[in-house]
Amino acid sequence: MTSRANRSRNNRCATALLVATTLVLAACKAQAPTPQPEPATPQVTADTSAQPARSTDAPLPSEDASLAPAVTTPALPSAFVDKVWKVSKSGAVEPGTTYVFLADGTLVIDSPNGTPMHGRWSFDKGALVMVEEGISYPTEIIAIDDSQFHIRSHNPGEPVDIELVPAPDQPLPKP
Repeated sequence: MTSRANRSRNNRCATALLVATTLVLAACKAQAPTPQPEPATPQVTADTSAQPARSTDAPLPSEDASLAPAVTTPALPSAFVDKVWKVSKSGAVEPGTTYVFLADGTLVIDSPNGTPMHGRWSFDKGALVMVEEGISYPTEIIAIDDSQFHIRSHNPGEPVDIELVPAPDQPLPKP
């Protein structure tokens, strides 16, 4: 019996030793180093400040020819300067009001029921700014071609959308 008891005790010791060794090895196991993120590569993007906003859900014009933009991007002052434009639609400007962006930087706005107002305008790096009564308003060019000039003036409060059409029958005002 002694030899059987010794074997049993040896088996228990061996089992205990195996369990202890496994626990020690598990506790001592080196942790894998945490992966470090790659250094960020600066993202280079095009300056789209003069381009109209566009939903990322819409197909690209190359994917759907019917969605081709009406805007020549970026708009050039030659597309709207020294031309008389008449308001066709706006939530804040009376239809029939004319806008003229003269080449010397003068802005002339003439309402059918008022006197002409003279302001200033500038166009720098694709950004149009209209100055009315000494207040500068950043203005987006939403669309422009031979038949329309759609702008969004960022006045205090809500932006003002103004849809203009050519008024070839109107003479250019004097600065």
